[in-house]
Amino acid sequence: MQTISALPETARSLFPGFLISALIALAAQFISDHYGAPAMLMALLFGIALNFLSSDQKCQAGIAFSARTILRCGVALLGMRISFEMATSLGWSIVAIVIGGVVATILFGMSVARFFGYGPRFAFLSAGAVAICGASAAMAIAAILPKDERSEERLVFTVVGVTILSTMAMILYPILADMLGYGAQFAGVFIGATIHDVAQVVGAGFSISEEVGDVSTVVKLIRVAMLAPVILVASIVIRQVTSAAQSDMKRPPLIPGFVLAFVVLVIINSIGVFPQALTAVAAELSRWALLTAIAAVGMKTALNEVINVGVPAIFLLVLDTAFLGVLTVLALYWLG
Repeated sequence: MQTISALPETARSLFPGFLISALIALAAQFISDHYGAPAMLMALLFGIALNFLSSDQKCQAGIAFSARTILRCGVALLGMRISFEMATSLGWSIVAIVIGGVVATILFGMSVARFFGYGPRFAFLSAGAVAICGASAAMAIAAILPKDERSEERLVFTVVGVTILSTMAMILYPILADMLGYGAQFAGVFIGATIHDVAQVVGAGFSISEEVGDVSTVVKLIRVAMLAPVILVASIVIRQVTSAAQSDMKRPPLIPGFVLAFVVLVIINSIGVFPQALTAVAAELSRWALLTAIAAVGMKTALNEVINVGVPAIFLLVLDTAFLGVLTVLALYWLG
C-alpha cells in the first residue's frame, strides 16, 4: 500500500483498473496455455463477467486507460513484427492476392451491411475485422470510429464473432486445403489469407507442416500490415464527412498517433535496425497489451447489450468470412 501511495496522483487513479485488466489477461493466457481456449476470447468473457467493476469509482479511470491507451500501444507494437522483406519472399502475385482480398472484403461488407439493417460503422468494423486480423483489427478500427452509445457493444460482438469463426476455421480450413489438393505454398497462402486471428493461422498452418506454417504466418502478417493504410484512409474519410454542424466538436486527427507509430516501426524493422531479440520482446508486449485492452473493453460492456446487436450481425460476419474464403480460392485457381 505504501508503494501505491508513493505513486503520482494520475498513476494512483489508473492503477486499480489497469491491475484488474492485467490480471484478467493473465488468467485468460493461463486458460489458453493449459486448455487451448483462445486467449483473446477468454479475456473478453472474463471482462464481461466483471462488468460491475466499470461503475466503481476506483476502477473507472484505469479500465478506460487500458481500453484506449494500452490498446493503441499494442497495435503500434505490431509494426515490429512486419518488414518489406516478407512481401518479396512470397512474390508480388501472392501479395496482390492478399491485398486484393483485404480491400474486396471490406468493400463487400460495406455494400451488403445495409441489407442486414446495419450502418457504415458496424459494416466497416465487422468487415475490417474479417479482412485484416480479427480481434486486433476490430479494436484498432473501433479506436478511430466516432463513438456513440452502442460503440462498445458492437466491438465486443465483433471480437466474439470473429474469434469463434477463426477458431472454427483453424479446424476446418486445413481439411479444406487438403481436399482442394493444395501444395505447401498454396495451402499456406489459403490459410494465411482467410483465417482471422494470427494465433489461429499459426495453429492451422503448423498443424499441416512446418513449411505451410511459415508461409501462412508471413501471409497473415502482410494482412496485418494492411491495418495501417486501411485506418489511414478511414481516418481521412471520417474527417471529410464531419459536418459543419459538428465543427465545434474535436475532429479526429488526420493520422492517428498509433497508426503513425505502427508505420514508423515497420519501416525501421524493414531496414534491419531492430535485433531479433527486441522484436520478439515487442511481439510479446503487443500481445499482452491487446489482451489487457480487450479485458478492459469486456468490463465496460454488459452482456445484454451485446445480445442486442442482433442475429443478422452473425449472418453478416459469416457472409464476410465466406466471401473472403471463396475469393481466395478463386484467386489461387487463377494463379495456379
